[in-house]
Amino acid sequence: MKGLFRHLSVCGLALSAALLTVAAASEGPPAEEDGYLRLGFDRLAAYKFTMPPYDPAADPGKSPPTGEEQIPDAVKAWSGRKAIVTGFMLPVKMDGGLVVEFLLVKDPMMCCYGVVPNMNEWIVVRMAKGVRPLMDVPISFYGVLKVGAMFENGYMVGIYLLEGEKMGEVQG
Repeated sequence: MKGLFRHLSVCGLALSAALLTVAAASEGPPAEEDGYLRLGFDRLAAYKFTMPPYDPAADPGKSPPTGEEQIPDAVKAWSGRKAIVTGFMLPVKMDGGLVVEFLLVKDPMMCCYGVVPNMNEWIVVRMAKGVRPLMDVPISFYGVLKVGAMFENGYMVGIYLLEGEKMGEVQG
């Protein structure tokens, strides 16, 4: 029995060390590459975000609740900065066979298979020139990140927007 407890203690210590390593990777400022912040979903989704409920009887003359008080100041500080984010494309709008707006999600299983991601686990990406659709492959996108609640027809649709400049190489 002592051997089992010793094994569990060693496993617990190893797990604690691994969790501390992951937490440390998300602390401090993000790395920069050629003037772009390298942001991953480990940072963008590192906090709990609960979407405010939609109220159909709300006064249309008043601003709806945004939940922006839940976004950490460090994350808000990235707004307006150039960023590189890698994720999986989920096309939303097409133009001439090219994707001009899509969700960039952290996991290819999100959305398509019934797993609804948290609001901070996707980025709305708009590419003025459009890009070819590439799904189920991790891709890096470069652009200016905007952090803050976005609404369409009274519904909150995201808290991250990347005004895309270019698509990076497919990650392998």
